[in-house]
Amino acid sequence: MLAKQEKQKIITDFERHEGDTGSPEVQIALLTKKINELTEHLKIHRKDHASRRGLLKMVGTRSALLKYVNGKDAKRYREIISRLGLRK
Repeated sequence: MLAKQEKQKIITDFERHEGDTGSPEVQIALLTKKINELTEHLKIHRKDHASRRGLLKMVGTRSALLKYVNGKDAKRYREIISRLGLRK
């Protein structure tokens, strides 16, 4: 679970305009943070299949959002990928 200050910091880092909380960039950044935290949790708790299912759903959602952004504007897509450290 993200702390309120952490979430607000991510939103301010990735917002496209003042008060933007719903743009794909913000959603992708928040999902990436949650995915990273859940991945660390699953390294410790290997048999937590309910959390694993949630992780897979989040990865699918992030993938769909990235595909959407890539279709709309490839430059924005490359910028998001580089800022979040996705795709090696």
